[in-house]
Amino acid sequence: MNDHRQNFDRNYHNEYITTPGYGEKSQPVARHSNGRYSLIHEEITLPAAVIKASALKNNLDWMQRFANQHHVKLSPHGKTTMTPDFFKQQLKHGAWGITVATPAQAEVAVLAGAENIIMANQLVGRANMNIIANLIEAHGINFYCCVDSSRNINALERVFAERQLSLNVFIEFGVEGGRCGCRSQKDIVELATLIHQQTHLTLKGIEVYEGVIHGDNAEQDIRNFLNSTLELAALLQKNQLIEAKPIVTGAGSAWYDVVSECFADLKEFDAIIRPGCYAIHDTGIYLDAQNKVMQRAESNRGAACELGGDLESALELWAYVISRPEPTKLVVGFGKRDVAFDAGLPTPERAYRDGEAITIERAVTTAVMDQHAFIEVNENSDLQVGDMIAFSTSHPCLTFDKWRAVAVCDDEYQVTHWVKTRF
Repeated sequence: MNDHRQNFDRNYHNEYITTPGYGEKSQPVARHSNGRYSLIHEEITLPAAVIKASALKNNLDWMQRFANQHHVKLSPHGKTTMTPDFFKQQLKHGAWGITVATPAQAEVAVLAGAENIIMANQLVGRANMNIIANLIEAHGINFYCCVDSSRNINALERVFAERQLSLNVFIEFGVEGGRCGCRSQKDIVELATLIHQQTHLTLKGIEVYEGVIHGDNAEQDIRNFLNSTLELAALLQKNQLIEAKPIVTGAGSAWYDVVSECFADLKEFDAIIRPGCYAIHDTGIYLDAQNKVMQRAESNRGAACELGGDLESALELWAYVISRPEPTKLVVGFGKRDVAFDAGLPTPERAYRDGEAITIERAVTTAVMDQHAFIEVNENSDLQVGDMIAFSTSHPCLTFDKWRAVAVCDDEYQVTHWVKTRF
């Protein structure tokens, strides 16, 4: 980079942005001595992804209390946000560790301070294995990955023997038509026996993902699946093919209550749950899932009701109305590049003009393009070009991975700081 470009980048960063780095989705703002910038008073360029700090804290507190009540450990899945600042908050609130899907995500979790990392996936490929070996060697972390094939076990043994390191593994137990994982007790016992014969692999437990089980009888099918998991762990324990007190781990963000109930108060196993979307929550698919959690708790007098409170949607997408080309149609300045659209379109929640809230009588997002969203309104709607709308979202994972920097605001919608994502 030449001197002119270096100076340009340095000056641009120093004078105009508070988010991390030139070329990112950065937010030009007016400088404030108190370090806060008002969304309502248009001191932040839009569109912007915004996290409400109080809602985030509520969610972290609630889920940690839920895990504690069931005497299970919490290892939240980091893929939802891939935001080191939020990983640190989760660990500070009491999380045992962080769950990831890839070696690159594991690196981020380590740099955020996680000492226990579950990769709820298979570790395949020499370069990927060496990334994990480097992390174990440099940081002394407790790392766990999944296996479901003899080929993977043999490949892991070769690489970790070369590095003279020990690797912790879980056997993944799956279901017909699901994702990864052994489909039978016979397969699991055979893999456990093979792992036991290796010198650099240690079988630490069994991992499952119950979220692939659907249908009218999903809850009972999941309970049966989890009970089978415990029986398999006990069998491996009896045959001395596994650690004396093995780990059993499961739970996405929809059935964590059922998993926790099945794993609660186990004396012979260490139980770990791995929900991820609870930290951010939403007003779409995870709101529906949480409502079902609370309904099950009410029916069964479960801990979710006894805890008090509930999860709250913490993420919003703020954007300007940029056109009203027809009486019942608004065009808003965000699109598929900015927000998830796979599990329901963003919902208009509130609107502002000249620093004041204005009424939204009826507004529905009907479609999104790359950088435009179409909103249907009544002919007599007061929404006009230049008004700001705050939208709630569904499926936070796919909104987060569209942003390199996310704003964090207080209850007055003043942005206090920015956090970097690391997708």
